[in-house]
Amino acid sequence: MKMPFTSEQFFAVFRNYNQTIFPLQVLFYVFAAVCIWLLFSNKPEKGMIISAFLSFFWLWVGIVYHILFFTAINGAAYLFGALFIIQGLFFLVYGVIRKEIAFGWHNDIHGVTGLILILYALVIYPLLGFVFGHIYPDSPTFGLPCPTTIFTFGLLMCVTKKPSIKLFIIPLLWSLIGFGAALKFFVFEDVGLLFSGLLGLGFLLMKEKRNR
Repeated sequence: MKMPFTSEQFFAVFRNYNQTIFPLQVLFYVFAAVCIWLLFSNKPEKGMIISAFLSFFWLWVGIVYHILFFTAINGAAYLFGALFIIQGLFFLVYGVIRKEIAFGWHNDIHGVTGLILILYALVIYPLLGFVFGHIYPDSPTFGLPCPTTIFTFGLLMCVTKKPSIKLFIIPLLWSLIGFGAALKFFVFEDVGLLFSGLLGLGFLLMKEKRNR
């Protein structure tokens, strides 16, 4: 797959982004920690709050990273940005406005898998990146497309109601697009992105089968 930009340009976008928004990366981890706490809590409004955070993350990636930064080297980033914005609006509409998304952790295969994906996105992903030589600020931090997508799949694995297929389509699409591009530039930590997409698809199919 031929890319319209070089490896140096690809990682330079990460550097420019990380240096520009610092220290917001720390705040994103705080948001993620709140989502995890809510997942294990009995708060009746936790579905709405977690959905609001997910909406923020996807809107942020679409508007700030893709459109304001990634378009500097790739015109397709306008399309990617639009997809992430749509996904953010999905979480806003279905989770915050309609309150149709319910989250809760259960000690079963879905809950354990979801927690593993969340921990992968927040902890294992940056550690593997360091091992593979992707050192901050030239590295994809949490709040960028791939770790954010993995984190999202982890939370979606913990939905307690029948999930809307609309919530899975764009993350599944990005798990393929992002993995292909990352593999081209040896971002091997994004293997977890592909696996998260496959696990999310399997989870969705199992839910559909049970409901039938």
